[in-house]
Amino acid sequence: MAGWNADTAAGPLGPGTVTLVEGTSFCISLPNGDINPDYPHGAFFEDTRILSRWTLTVNGQALEPLAAETKQPYRALFAGRVTRSDGYADSPLIVERLRDVAAGILEQITIRNYGLNPAECLVSLRIESDFADLFEVKEARIPRRWEETRQADGDSLIIRALWQNVRKGVVVKTEGADVTAEALTYRTVVAPQDEWTTELRVVPLVEGIDPDGLFVHPNAGELSPSDRRRQEWVAKIPVLQMGNRSIERTLQRSYDDLGALRIEDPSHPDRVVVAAGAPWFMTLFGRDSLLASSMALPVDPSLALGTLQTLADRQGRVVDPTSEEEPGKILHEVRLDVSSGLSLGGKSAYYGSVDATPLFVLVLGMVSRWGFAKDTIAALLPHADRALDWIRDYGDKDGDGFIEYQRLNEQGLINQGWKDSWDGINFADGTLAEPPIALCEVQAYVYTAYQARAWMAYDAGETALGNELAELAAQLKKRFNEQFWMPERGYYAVALDGRKRQVDACASNMGHCLWLGLVDEDKAPMVAERLMSPEMFSGWGVRTLASDMRAYNPASYHNGSVWPHDNAIIATGLLRYGFVAEAQRISTALLEAAEYSDGRLPELFCGFSREQFTIPVPYPTACSPQAWAATTPIRLVTTLMRYDAHVSRGGLWMDPVLPESYGDLHITNAPLAGGRITIDIAKSVATVQGLPEGIVLHRGHRPWMTELVAQAKLHPKT
Repeated sequence: MAGWNADTAAGPLGPGTVTLVEGTSFCISLPNGDINPDYPHGAFFEDTRILSRWTLTVNGQALEPLAAETKQPYRALFAGRVTRSDGYADSPLIVERLRDVAAGILEQITIRNYGLNPAECLVSLRIESDFADLFEVKEARIPRRWEETRQADGDSLIIRALWQNVRKGVVVKTEGADVTAEALTYRTVVAPQDEWTTELRVVPLVEGIDPDGLFVHPNAGELSPSDRRRQEWVAKIPVLQMGNRSIERTLQRSYDDLGALRIEDPSHPDRVVVAAGAPWFMTLFGRDSLLASSMALPVDPSLALGTLQTLADRQGRVVDPTSEEEPGKILHEVRLDVSSGLSLGGKSAYYGSVDATPLFVLVLGMVSRWGFAKDTIAALLPHADRALDWIRDYGDKDGDGFIEYQRLNEQGLINQGWKDSWDGINFADGTLAEPPIALCEVQAYVYTAYQARAWMAYDAGETALGNELAELAAQLKKRFNEQFWMPERGYYAVALDGRKRQVDACASNMGHCLWLGLVDEDKAPMVAERLMSPEMFSGWGVRTLASDMRAYNPASYHNGSVWPHDNAIIATGLLRYGFVAEAQRISTALLEAAEYSDGRLPELFCGFSREQFTIPVPYPTACSPQAWAATTPIRLVTTLMRYDAHVSRGGLWMDPVLPESYGDLHITNAPLAGGRITIDIAKSVATVQGLPEGIVLHRGHRPWMTELVAQAKLHPKT
């Protein structure tokens, strides 16, 4: 996952970094609560850094961090102490900072004096706003020089900036401070065993945002807007209890993070989509938002529907080489800030993704099974057909039946699959693949897109269209297994390059082909064996690239690292082909890895083997929380539950193969067909209560799309 100039990565965030998220706003700080411009830290609103410095000193001393705890994804409590200048070790002054993030910052600062004498305190906050664009911060580029004015106005500090015709501003409000253009200063004496407290609000000067009304402190017993939003989310998602408390905690963390990463479509406030991840991707992505929301279908099916509807509204209409837009294409990424738009020739959307378009149709097929109104799904079918037209007219420019990519301009992404770093696709000898590149997993997405649309055509009695698409899928599977399979190596090429040569590196991408059934049955055991080999499986998960490949680097973004979402997909694929123990092994390894980061899986971690390092080694600039990492534990557990639905066929399928170490599972409030069900799994036997009328519980696996299409072909609706 990366931005449109993703060939550069963010600098390290610094040790112990705390990231808070609410909607599209987020805040990154040091463990003592300070925001330091020496790091890519800040408070961000609509892709703009509204705070680049927020440093607190007491009597001229910075705070020594003691603890930083994220209470909710949008709220953290920092504890620090004021270091002494007299050489004694222990300080009697403890400072607590309670911070909330929304469309700005609310911070409560409390100083407690545990000493025997009164403490004179000079409390000072240095505040800076550089209004840098998110990418300028991420890539440590020199930000534009804004014309800045700083003005003290009573209890407020107002910072305004102008660049070309763009105006930005932020206001910091407090009470009882000496406010100058440089800093806010409080002078107080804290009595022994007593405390002093103050509150500050930081609010962007944006039309429609009321600085006074944004953080209204609720009365006792009332909820803040963020708390209310979270409570509404918690009320609509399943409640889970698990014998294994560690896995239960990880799943709860996933629910919380997924809740915090939900953003509203400004044009349709009722429509909620999933942002890709914090800190750098708090926006709608095609691939990431589709995959994450589809992995969360058993928790909240409306997220995937909202994502589809929002992407459909922004589906490509014209050919534009600058933004890589083409008719029918699904976007890669949306950006909110005006300066991001300038980097795209005035556009706020970038379309440089080869896989978002087939994934759109694939996910529509999934969503159609979860019981939404027929007309809701029908409204998306013309968009699915336009996506298939793109696959035919633009995705397969040379007409060989495979979908390839090649960027349309020098600023675009070189690689346009999920491994979108510049060096992400390479041969076994380390040579970079030359475009146009046909990725193995993209063919699997297209294969399933054909089948999903064929099934929906058959379901509507459109037999001719169903037959045509089913035939395209069958041809693609045959060609794929002929041209991507490398019998002498026992695995699939990661891609075909511009000269149709097999890109022979052993990579994790082929696991996606297992997930979607593109792999021939006779080849699946060799693929499974290779994925679980010591070169691929680190002990914490399957690496993106085997350790015996020339480009392997355990601390790289895509060439040897371990990505949780990639592993969730691989585990699903292994289970599909009957490799139960292997799927359990991947699932357990990842859920154990989550224990080392407070139950939250990061975007990725390094690919060092578990024998070499007994804990997962963090990747320095991984996003956390991140949408498809947050949905990974959900996907792993529901995969091992073999939990799936097809409401129009009146079925819920469950046939658990949960390892004994996971313990019994009890789920209430799980959404299904407009109702709520209760699921109990004890010793791998599932019972379900509260099934909606017309829904029957089945053992075994839900019929695959391939099976449904084959069945519909034999017995079409008349």
